[in-house]
Amino acid sequence: MEIWINPACSKCRSAISLLDAEGADYTVRRYLEDVPSGEEIRAVLDRLGLEPWDITRTQEAVAKELGLGDWPREAGARERWITALSEHPKLIQRPIITADDGSAVVGRTDEAVQEALSRSAR
Repeated sequence: MEIWINPACSKCRSAISLLDAEGADYTVRRYLEDVPSGEEIRAVLDRLGLEPWDITRTQEAVAKELGLGDWPREAGARERWITALSEHPKLIQRPIITADDGSAVVGRTDEAVQEALSRSAR
């Protein structure tokens, strides 16, 4: 299991605390420092079953600068969104937990973190 975090994020710290309390075996990826490539973002989107706009923090200042609110949310624009996420990792929703069964969750709630744990315990 891997968790993509921003250490300054309270949701990320909460997820880490829960993983630690459960004795989970995981690795931490500080995705603002170890920026995911477009290929890695595509892979995690496949695991999440989501589109890039679904995991984009549209309220970030850089999102407003890029005008993301006006970008189309359709298949033809998918690569444009992925490029924006890889060039501006602060836009990526957090934390993202990849489970051992090949799935992933956005772990913003205790329930989502528990879901990732249950998928990794199999």
